[in-house]
This record gives sequence, structure tokens and C-alpha cells, in this order.
Amino acid sequence: MKILCVIDYLGSGGAQRQLVELALGFKERGHEVFFLTYHQNTFYNSFLDKASIPITCIKESNYLKRLLKMSRFIRQGKYDAVLSFLRAANFICEVSGFPSRKWKLVVGERSANPNDLNSIKLKMFRWFHLFADYVVANSHSNMKIVRSINSLLPDSKCKVIFNLVNFNMWKPSTVYTPRKEGKFKLIIAASHRCLKNLNGLVEAIAMLSPAERSRLVVEWYGDNDDHSLFDALIKIKKNHLEEVFLFFPATHEITRKVQEADAVGLFSFYEGFPNTICEGMACGKPVICSAVSDIPIFLDASNKLLCDPEDHRSIRDAIIHLLSLSNEQLVTIGKQNLAIAKKNFDTDLIVTEYLELLSK
Repeated sequence: MKILCVIDYLGSGGAQRQLVELALGFKERGHEVFFLTYHQNTFYNSFLDKASIPITCIKESNYLKRLLKMSRFIRQGKYDAVLSFLRAANFICEVSGFPSRKWKLVVGERSANPNDLNSIKLKMFRWFHLFADYVVANSHSNMKIVRSINSLLPDSKCKVIFNLVNFNMWKPSTVYTPRKEGKFKLIIAASHRCLKNLNGLVEAIAMLSPAERSRLVVEWYGDNDDHSLFDALIKIKKNHLEEVFLFFPATHEITRKVQEADAVGLFSFYEGFPNTICEGMACGKPVICSAVSDIPIFLDASNKLLCDPEDHRSIRDAIIHLLSLSNEQLVTIGKQNLAIAKKNFDTDLIVTEYLELLSK
């Protein structure tokens, strides 16, 4: 098949990573694969360049002109199938099929933002899903939102396919040392958007005892998308937490950073289905996170590492429990998470599921 993958840009986001991994999987299966974007960000370009997957970026600030240019590109490409991720790219691909098309169109929903239910614009995007062959969400909670907005979508068109994980890349380290230098290292890989709840984490850690804070270091890897980082830095300084929080830009070395950590964290108010949780599990790490999306399906609530992102005390209690775990308990939980990840997030399984939809 000749497959076109469409997304806003190739930055360090989770949706971008998933679409790039799928494209690489399609290429390995012998398919012709192409990428189309409309914003310039080259974080993942090297992965596609290495696999000889061409990238076209149509940079146009005018929305209508962008739509027309991208529609023309899609219609003239003679593709057998188009796979798009994220609402604006989905809309462009769905409109590009008017008045008729010969290619299969699969659109991917990646956000479970409950605020979408209150936005006329975002609701409108979901109604155009009627013109796609399939709508894929990466969690049941995500699909529930889509179906609540567009009740006319038939069951046969709606599919839930979880995130894939490249287990050749994301795997336990053979040289991991628990609590190296006496510090418990918690890794968070996320942008600094408000939804990631950095401020809530700062408030929770400020509630720990001095002894507990002295044993913890939080390394946060991600890009600064809004003012939430600035606000959090003020709180960190006010509560004398400068030695607890360390901030770094997004990096291609994040796999090694996760392998060296004692646990992986995420405290978002909502998620489609977070890559960082899947990848932390694949590296055999305990995961501490908010009980959002489909995360409770895969992580055992009895281990007390799931929390309420709206409740600072809930986050604090989960962190206290995490710090109380012995090295042996950390390893045991990590092995359990790895087994769950291998069962549900295998690359070959996920790539096959997408190819079945694209070829139907």
C-alpha cells in the first residue's frame, strides 16, 4: 500500500511519537510511507529520514489556504490509505475527501479533554468523523467522549487501539541501581502545559516532611509550552524545593533516563492515553500517576500509586507510599508492569490492527 500519515508537526509530543512509530512499522512491512505536516518542527525528522520516509511540510498561516493546499496534495498523491492524528489534521483529511475519494481514511483521536464537550468548534470537528472509514481512539475513555459528541457514529466505525511500544528501545536496564546516591529518582516526561499538573505536584511535595523531601529528586523532561512552568518555579523557590525539582528540555535520550530512574510519574488532569506510562512500564518501572483515562485498567489500584490530580493530599499520599517501598518491592512492581505492557502494547500487534483498517 501507499500510505500517507498526516499530523500537525513532528515535535516531541506523544501523538507525534505514536504516528512516527506506526509509520516505521508500516515501512518495515514493505509499504510505501509518506508524511504530511503543516508546522515546522523537526524533533522526529531524523527517525523518518533514516527510514527513507519523505516528509512534506505545507507551511501556510492562512487556515483556508492551508486547507486547500493540503487537500490538493492529498488528492493528487494517489494514496491507497491516509492515516491522520489529532483533530485539525483529521478535519483536513476528512474535508479532502469531498465530494468523493478512492483512498481509505482512518482518523486518530488522541485527547480525552472533557472541555471538548463544551466547545462548539471541537464538537464540529467530531461530526466530520462521519466522512472517515474508521475512527480510532487510544483509550475507551477517549472514545466515550467522541461517541457522546457524535452519537451517529456506528459501532462498526469506532475502534479502540492502545499505544504501541517499541520493546527493542524501551526495556529494563541491566545496570539499574535502586536509589543511587541515596536519592529516589522520579522521572516525568511531559510538556509544561497546565493539564500536566506540575503545580499540583509542587503543592503535594511541599506537604512532605523535610526527611521525605531530602530523599526525593524529580527530573522533568519536556518543552515549555505556557506559563505553568514559570508559576511552578515561583512555588518551588517559595517552598525551598530547588534541590528536589530539576528541569530539562525534551531529549532523544529519554529512554536511558527512564531506565536509570526508580519510578515514572505523571499527574495530569486528563490524558488520551499517555506514552510515558506505557514506556515506563516497558522499562520495568513502578508508575505513580493520576487515575485518568484507561490507566486504572492496567495499573493495580491496590498498590496505592494512583492518585486524584485534583487533590494535593492524594498526590502526597501516593508519593509517601512510593518512597516507603523497599528495593525488592520496586523491582516486583516493575516486573508486573513489564508483563502487562508486553501483553497490551506490542508493536507488531498494534501495527497489524492499523493495517487491517487501512486495507479494508
